Amino acid sequence: MAEPDPASTPTPNGASRQWRRNVPGLVGVAFLALLVAACLGSLPWTLTAAASAGGASTVPRYNAGDPSAGRLPPAWWPPDAEQSERLVSLVPAEQLQSIADHYGITADDLLHARNQAATAEAIRSAPKPILGTDVLGRSLLVRCLAGGGISLGIGIAAAGISVIIGTLYGAFAGYVGGKTDAVLMRIVDILYGLPYILLVVLIAVASDALIEEFVSRSGARDAWSSRTVAQISSQISSPTPGPSPRLEGIDLDQPAPADDPFTRALAAELSRETHRTEDQAREQLSRHVDATRGDLLAAAALLARPPREGLASARVFLDVCTLLLAIGGVSWLTMARVIRGQVLSLKGQPFVEAARAAGASPSRIFGRHLLPNLLGPIIVYATLTVPQAILQESFLSFLGIGVKPPLPSWGNLAAEGLSELNSFRSNWWLLLFPCLLLAVSLLALNFVGEGLREAFDPKRARR
Repeated sequence: MAEPDPASTPTPNGASRQWRRNVPGLVGVAFLALLVAACLGSLPWTLTAAASAGGASTVPRYNAGDPSAGRLPPAWWPPDAEQSERLVSLVPAEQLQSIADHYGITADDLLHARNQAATAEAIRSAPKPILGTDVLGRSLLVRCLAGGGISLGIGIAAAGISVIIGTLYGAFAGYVGGKTDAVLMRIVDILYGLPYILLVVLIAVASDALIEEFVSRSGARDAWSSRTVAQISSQISSPTPGPSPRLEGIDLDQPAPADDPFTRALAAELSRETHRTEDQAREQLSRHVDATRGDLLAAAALLARPPREGLASARVFLDVCTLLLAIGGVSWLTMARVIRGQVLSLKGQPFVEAARAAGASPSRIFGRHLLPNLLGPIIVYATLTVPQAILQESFLSFLGIGVKPPLPSWGNLAAEGLSELNSFRSNWWLLLFPCLLLAVSLLALNFVGEGLREAFDPKRARR
C-alpha cells in the first residue's frame, strides 16, 4: 500500500526539531503546565467547604470570607490608615493584649493606632491575604484559583466540543463530496455570516431562561391557576362589575372570606392536587388574612406547584454545561473548513485509493488512513481554539450571562473589580490579578498554538 507524499506531510522528527527551536512555545507550555496544575489541581480544595470556628461549614472556600476583612490590599502592599485599623482588629484578642502590654498601652490605644510602633507590630501579626480580599472579605487568591479552574475547564471542554463537531462535519463533507459537500459548506457559510458572539449570547440567554423555568416552575403555576379558575368558574358564578381583573369570569379582586364559594372550591381543588384533606387545604388558605381571591389563588398555586428546592448545585452545573455547549456549538466552523480541505487533498492520494480498491470501508479509511494525517491540523487548531473559548467565556461572564456569582471565573472577577475603581479609593488588585491571569494565559496559549503550527507546517519541516 502506498504511503502519503513525504513532501506534503512533515515527519515526526522534523516537527519535533522545529518545536524544540520555538522558545516562546516552550515557555508557553511551561507556564500553562504550572497554571493548569495550580488552578485545575486546586479545584477539589477551593470548591469544598472551609472549616469554621464553630464546627462544620457548608460554605465553599471560594465563597468563605469575613466582611470585616473586606477590601484589604495584597500582603506586600502598604495599607492606608483605615486598612491598618482593620488589620489590627483582625489580630486575636490575646495576642493584641500581649502587644499592648509590651508597649505599655491599652488595647483600645492599639486599635486606634495611637502608638505607631505597636501598630506596626500588630499589622505584622495580622493575617494578610497574599493577593488581597474582595468586598466580602473573600481571599482573591482562592477566588482566582477557582475562577481559573472554571475558565480553563470551560475553555478546554468547549474547544473539545468544537474539535469533535468540526472534525466530523468537515471530514464527512470532504470525503462524500459532490452536492452533499456543497450543501454542508453553504450551511457553514451562512453561519459564518451571523455574528458569532450574538449566537453565543442568544443560546446562553435562551438556555438560562429554560433552566430558570425548570427550577422556579412559574409557568406550571400559571397553567394550574388558569385550569383551576376555569374549573371553579364552571361551578360558581360571580358578578364582575367594573374594570377589575377577571380570569374566566371570576373577579380576582373580590375579598375571599372562609365561607366564600370561591375559597371552598379552591380548597377542594388544592386538596385533590396535593393529596390533603379539604380541612387541611382550607387551613393552609386561611392563613392569608384579608386576602383577595387573586391572593388565595397565587398561594394555592405555590402549594400545588412549589419551586424545585435543593437544586442550587445542580443549577450551577447546568449553567456551566450550557455555557460550554453554547461556546463549543458555534466555534467549530473554522475547524470544519480546515479539515474538509485536508480531506479533499488526502482522499486523492494513492494510499487512500489503494485502501478503497482493497475494499476498506469508509469508516476504516477515515480512522486508519485519514485521521492520522489530520492530527497535525487538529492539534494546531484545537490549541488555537482554547484561548478563543476562554475569552468568550470571560466576556460572557463579564456581561453577567456566563458563570453566575458567587461562583467565580476570571470574567466575573474582572467585572467585580471594575466597579472598585473610583476616584475616592481604587482597589486596583481586584481588577489587576484576574485580568493579568487571563491575559497571560491567552498569550501563552497563542504562543503554543503558533509553535505547533510552525512545527506541523510542511514547508518549515523541510528546512
